[in-house]
Amino acid sequence: MTDWRSEARLRDDRIAAGRAQADGKVVPATRAVDLLEAVLRPGDRVCLEGDNQKQADCLARALAACDPGKVHDLHMVQSGIVLPEHLDVFETGIARRLDYSYSGPQGGRIARMLYGGQIELGAVHTYLELFARYFVDLTPNVALIAGVSADREGNLYTGPNTEDTPTVVEATAFKNGVVIAQVNAIVDKVPRVDIPGDRIDFVVAADKPFYVEPLFTRDPAAMTETQVLMAMMAIKGIYAEYGIRRLNHGIGFGTAAIELLLPTYGERLGLKGRIATHWALNPHPTLIPAIESGWVQQVHCFGSEVGMDRYIRERPDIFFTGRDGSLRSNRAFCQTAGLYACDLFIGSTLQIDLSGHSSTVTQNRVAGFGGAPNMGSDPHGRRHPSDTWMKAGREAQITGDPMLMRGRKLVVQLVETFGDKLVPTFVERLDAMELAKKTGLELAPVMIYADDVTHIVTEEGIANLLLCRDADEREQAIRGVAGYTEIGRGRDRAKVEDLRARGIVRRPEDLGIEPLDADRALLAAKSIKDLVHWSGGLYEPPAKFRNW
Repeated sequence: MTDWRSEARLRDDRIAAGRAQADGKVVPATRAVDLLEAVLRPGDRVCLEGDNQKQADCLARALAACDPGKVHDLHMVQSGIVLPEHLDVFETGIARRLDYSYSGPQGGRIARMLYGGQIELGAVHTYLELFARYFVDLTPNVALIAGVSADREGNLYTGPNTEDTPTVVEATAFKNGVVIAQVNAIVDKVPRVDIPGDRIDFVVAADKPFYVEPLFTRDPAAMTETQVLMAMMAIKGIYAEYGIRRLNHGIGFGTAAIELLLPTYGERLGLKGRIATHWALNPHPTLIPAIESGWVQQVHCFGSEVGMDRYIRERPDIFFTGRDGSLRSNRAFCQTAGLYACDLFIGSTLQIDLSGHSSTVTQNRVAGFGGAPNMGSDPHGRRHPSDTWMKAGREAQITGDPMLMRGRKLVVQLVETFGDKLVPTFVERLDAMELAKKTGLELAPVMIYADDVTHIVTEEGIANLLLCRDADEREQAIRGVAGYTEIGRGRDRAKVEDLRARGIVRRPEDLGIEPLDADRALLAAKSIKDLVHWSGGLYEPPAKFRNW
């Protein structure tokens, strides 16, 4: 006779074992290790937040401190590998297999561990892809999450950095899993109920507030005139020409420079109200001047950003906020918005090959993808038109019935031809190919595939890949903006000049931009302190960004 409730009984057994460490649902931080050793089973799939910014660090430390004789061979399914403890568990044997999305701060270490065979890698995912698998074949047995506060019934307030939490809890709690939340405080009543208490099995009163990575803060003082030039080209050569109103910006100084040029250079071009009005974006501090100048109408956020809480609370017409005034972020919803409701993604990368494939994997670093493969992809399921989308589609497809010619999302790679330590961005072969070979991966971890990339912007100019009609034209267009790299020096100059005559490759002067005009004086804010002034004192930057 089939037993249809075996998973539910195992869940109940886990909860019963954990209750010995709890007062009701509440567990002190000093008993967190004992709680995890009671609830976890060898081979469990465990989701540990591990988000893009918010970190369930108290629970991460407790997991790393577990006895490998009791807890071992876990399969970690988490979006972010950010803390040292996230990898410590693989060195001790507590964890064995990993499926993840992003590993920025731990990119170097994870590369060494992958090459050394210490981690059995499932796949590197985009966020939305990993979230989807939580509901299909990577459903967590146990979720370890973070919140700001909880009451004794387990009702959880996640605050501005809600991020992945609702998705993780939904997948775990409704498929016979156990949910353990660490919180900064146990309170009588939470400011708002972000996660109902009947989905939370245990609440750990953490020994200190959970860590949040200030991932999206870029100091204007560090921006270069090269980045200003590239931002000017992007605004005039792409944003203005396509009339981009709905967009997402990736992380980087280049995109931050675009944000700071909107109230100055964009204003000079008469673009206010015509571009950059609706955003799927974390609350970038460098967007403050554009918001205060009336450029931005609405922003939906994946997560929050350290120091932006007061500013967001006072700008509810711009941001999605709760009745308590704090930001309501949601990574899964915002990723969906970026995929289907935005007409442009622009971001940076570490390597681009001659076809236009883009990757953040290098020989010494595996940074993962985050949301870029999702935001930077052309969704074939989209059906609603926009002027931007239709214009891009008609550039890419010149024949056929206009009523059947679908549009295209603009996917722009904004890169300097040489990266840190003068490492060339443009390469013959991606390092991701070598990683796949050494680790036995069937598929190389490419961040954005070539057929999704529509434009590449460098200090040398813009390559519009939509207008290329064959592989050779595409290669020469890429070489044509690759500067003095080996790839750039290998261009066929006659072919590149022909592409330039056709508007496929455009230099700054082709756009009416004088490179010498690319001056830091154009930035609406030239320091973090300037951003504080723009915000009326509401922005409270992290201490490491304060130099006054």
